[in-house]
Amino acid sequence: MRNLGNVVEIVVEGKGFKFNSSIDELRDTWFKTSYLLDRHQAGSKSAKERFDNYKKQPLKFIFPESFSGKFSDIRVNPERKKKSGVRAAIIREKGVNGDREMAYAMHLAGFDVKDVHMTDLIEGRETLEDINFIVFVGGFSNSDVLGSAKGWAGAFLYNQKAKDALDAFYAREDTLSLGVCNGCQLMMELKLINPDHSSHPKMLHNESGKFESAFLSIEIEDNNSVMLNSFGGSSLGVWVAHGEGKFELPYEIERYNVVGRFTYMEYPGNPNGSPEGITAICSDDGRHLAMMPHLERAFLPWQWAHYPANRSEDESSPWLEAFTNARDWIRIKTNMD
Repeated sequence: MRNLGNVVEIVVEGKGFKFNSSIDELRDTWFKTSYLLDRHQAGSKSAKERFDNYKKQPLKFIFPESFSGKFSDIRVNPERKKKSGVRAAIIREKGVNGDREMAYAMHLAGFDVKDVHMTDLIEGRETLEDINFIVFVGGFSNSDVLGSAKGWAGAFLYNQKAKDALDAFYAREDTLSLGVCNGCQLMMELKLINPDHSSHPKMLHNESGKFESAFLSIEIEDNNSVMLNSFGGSSLGVWVAHGEGKFELPYEIERYNVVGRFTYMEYPGNPNGSPEGITAICSDDGRHLAMMPHLERAFLPWQWAHYPANRSEDESSPWLEAFTNARDWIRIKTNMD
């Protein structure tokens, strides 16, 4: 078999068999079985859109101009053993599954990371008073019973000590927060992004009607987000894995601090059907970020399904800089620098 650009030629010696086909034709042949199955899972419309568009939506990468890929340039020491004094916490509920990789990304970026379970907040063992950065991680809290993050939100809303701790944290001026996937859904339920709005965004089921997991590219707009302000104009690969990821916005999009959008508006490049491909929004002051894609599953090059071949010397992917941006903001805000 020889690869001749976009054509594959297969020759079976001694049997007089010769086969020529383009790679595009072979991919369609290979994909057709999945397409026929997908019609029973996602319906004819979504299945046909996936089959028609999968080869029309290549990954698009534009790395930030300032990104070098070197740990030293973003002040990362992978051998760090001592505490830095920059305090952060992972907030967990039963059923989440993104805490370990998130904790490591934060540790690598220079945070002293505390593991906080909801029972710690509910029973008053943890108050978040000594924490400057909290992250609500992804997963399937309470097995998504009654809807994604509904039960997790209730654990805050109907347990006074947990609610008081959260309210006090968001009332401070030296704090940041991040919600990823299930954590994004939680932030929507708790109305943490635009608390001054009378109506709030909701996360709806994907338009395909099924769980979507894929490695896609998203575009980061020029923005005032603390974590992603250095990413403006970039397009980066990232993982998505969710069943309820469609943003429903009660107001016109201009009223929201939109940070990221999927590269493509059509399915499956836009896996959930969010309006204008929105996948990340932030509070107006830039401190609190909610996003569906899992940046914590793509902060090292080997975690990407495909990483640019000309960047083989990179020690990190650009996503790690989101966490070092948070670290640097906190150091300045708390007079540590």
